[in-house]
Amino acid sequence: MLPIMRFSDLMKRARLLGAVQTAIVHPVSEVVLRSTLSARSLGLIEPILVGPESRIRSVAEQAGLDLTNIPIHNTPHSHASISEAARLAREGKVELLVKGSTSTDELMSVLVEAASGIRTERRMSHVFVMEVATYHKLLLVTDGALNVTPDLAAKRDIVQNAIDLAHALSIDCPKVAILAAQEKVKPFIPSTIDAAALCKMADRDQITGGKLDGPLAFDNAISAEAARMKGIRSEVAGDADILLAPDLEAGNMLAKQLTYLASARTAGIVMGARLPIVLTSRSEQEEGRVISLALGVLVAHNRRRKP
Repeated sequence: MLPIMRFSDLMKRARLLGAVQTAIVHPVSEVVLRSTLSARSLGLIEPILVGPESRIRSVAEQAGLDLTNIPIHNTPHSHASISEAARLAREGKVELLVKGSTSTDELMSVLVEAASGIRTERRMSHVFVMEVATYHKLLLVTDGALNVTPDLAAKRDIVQNAIDLAHALSIDCPKVAILAAQEKVKPFIPSTIDAAALCKMADRDQITGGKLDGPLAFDNAISAEAARMKGIRSEVAGDADILLAPDLEAGNMLAKQLTYLASARTAGIVMGARLPIVLTSRSEQEEGRVISLALGVLVAHNRRRKP
């Protein structure tokens, strides 16, 4: 199957796969409900709304949105909404969780608890999937939302999660650029040490399914010409599928700079849990939310084939 190179390809592929049972967590804003209905009309999801029913119906009525035949699990507040959505996932009643009008901190603080039944042995991490007009394919940026200062073990999981997502996009052997301030290993720059260690871990099959190189500066990772001028010989440089940031701040700033300065279109998802979790900014508009839902559908179907 051909790799997915653009969001238009992603949408087409997801629509062909069939709708996925999906829990929308605390959907008490117009944009969340509108994007949910759009994804439903496209045949991407069969939504279950989890939140305070009176507020959900009030928002829908004010926005002129029809919630006919969409089940609502009534909960008193956002924390209870998250717990109820986790129960649905734990019992196998949904294959996809979607962040609605809760904060990321509140959502993930519940889902990372062992009692939620959502955790696996692998650390959860967030991946931005970005369509940048000046880049020749989709670009995955991780982790800019969950893991603040990941150590080497956490970075190993973050890389593996991103590789698994790339596989769901039919990228058979994604190229992973491990970002740092420069391309040489320097003892006084910890991210370069981690990059070298991650590459060796891949050599020893502690990370599988992708091709790693690093440390690489951002220009070397995405520009073959920059890598050539610096004398870097690499199969990854200039053709990266995945950019691993050294920490959350770097990853978050990189993704938002691409969004606001390069007009990149963005989707976001959490990997490493028992099921995919669509996680976008509360400021994300309808289009980005629908694309993120389509991304979640692809991952959910991929998990059916490779649980």
